[in-house]
Amino acid sequence: MEVAIGFRFFPTEEELVSFYLRNQLQGMRQDMHLVIPVLNIFYDLEPWDLPKLAGELCKGDVEQWFYFIPRQEREARGGRASRTTASGYWKATGSPGFVYSSDDRVIGMKKTMVFYKGKAPNGRKTKWKMNEYRAIEALSDPYVSAPPKLRHEFSLCRVYVASSSSRAFDRRPLEAHNNAATTSGGASGTSHAGGDHYNPAEASEDEFWELVNNLEEHAIGWGQINEI
Repeated sequence: MEVAIGFRFFPTEEELVSFYLRNQLQGMRQDMHLVIPVLNIFYDLEPWDLPKLAGELCKGDVEQWFYFIPRQEREARGGRASRTTASGYWKATGSPGFVYSSDDRVIGMKKTMVFYKGKAPNGRKTKWKMNEYRAIEALSDPYVSAPPKLRHEFSLCRVYVASSSSRAFDRRPLEAHNNAATTSGGASGTSHAGGDHYNPAEASEDEFWELVNNLEEHAIGWGQINEI
């Protein structure tokens, strides 16, 4: 397939979750695989072998590569995902975070991982990094009390080599950052009455990470979120 000269695939985090990952979860838009292919053996491969398996329209990219990763069988049985390759392992760094829509809604979760060569826990850190995205199931009515649910059938992974000049992915829209800065001082005293839905910008840091952990365990409902 011919591609226009100068074509580069640089989606935002919102686009990755709200369009590409959601369409994959719904079994729609197979043409997406020209830029984000499904890779069943992702964690069997070394990171430096992944670029050659990029989408047909992205094989010339040298900055970042994207893949849909189906849930491993051991995850489906309630176990932990294996992220070990023949030469090393992927290790999570930092804490999970939210992915936001342009209207400041939480639409997904993001984990960042770094590849280490050797055996854990004494591996040698490399410059290979990965962002793993999972979608949060959208509610038809955001005011209906129902447990928020992370979709595990597929995740979307962005692989790249860390660089001081690497392109920064947007995590939240500019307005959301400004709102967070404005509300951070009095967030812990903010109450959410009946009809208001949860706004993460109004939560304290401890409340934010508690919600992240609870959300990943599928143990907290929207009604509880409203009470934070």
